Amino acid sequence: MLGDPTFFLLAVPAVLLAGVSKGGFGSGAAFVATPLLALMVDPGLALGIMLPLLMLVDAVTLRPYWKRWSWPDAQALIIGGLPGVALGAWLYQVADADVFRLLIGAISIGFVAYQLFGARAAARARARPFPAWIGLFTGTVAGFTSFVSHAGGPPVAVYLLARGLSKTTYQATTVLTFWAVNIMKFVPYAFLGIFTAESLLLNLALAPVALIGAWLGIKAHYLLPERFFFAITYTLLTGTGAKLIWDALT
Repeated sequence: MLGDPTFFLLAVPAVLLAGVSKGGFGSGAAFVATPLLALMVDPGLALGIMLPLLMLVDAVTLRPYWKRWSWPDAQALIIGGLPGVALGAWLYQVADADVFRLLIGAISIGFVAYQLFGARAAARARARPFPAWIGLFTGTVAGFTSFVSHAGGPPVAVYLLARGLSKTTYQATTVLTFWAVNIMKFVPYAFLGIFTAESLLLNLALAPVALIGAWLGIKAHYLLPERFFFAITYTLLTGTGAKLIWDALT
């Protein structure tokens, strides 16, 4: 792959998009990089390429959003993520993830439609605190889908957007959550043989692209007004949901 220019024509924009999404827009579209890479390489190799790059973006985006997160929400999502990652590791070689992709895709698009056409009801929902189990369950779903396809962004986005957080609190909570979830995934990935010498070399080649994407995402986050930010986030969430449904059905 290192000597294949066609691979990099696809990989560079895919990794750049993942960096921008994770750096400034809540990780909603970051998962798209994995299926794009899977068009060129084995899906397992695509997972192995993306996880270290996603962890690199996590590391450089923690500082700009340091302690600006909602800790109770992040805590619930991280604790819930533990059994989700464990389930993903256990079922990795035999589970059909298409059912989960279809479910999460439908929830993502349904939530955006609800926000667009039910603003008053949404405002009333935000005024009522969620039961603790909602955050834990969302974390479990995100941990599992993140493990099998790096697609944990949509369920976390649905949960956090419904919480009515400000754009920076929302983004910071997402960064912290996936920083922890991706660390959880690293050891099982290693034991399952997902990382290879080839994926490591590709990580080194693509790391600068991921860093540039993260920097662009952070700059865009602070430059955009809050209403515009959420409009972009809902757009990314819609695209993410549609892509998940398409992957499940095809």
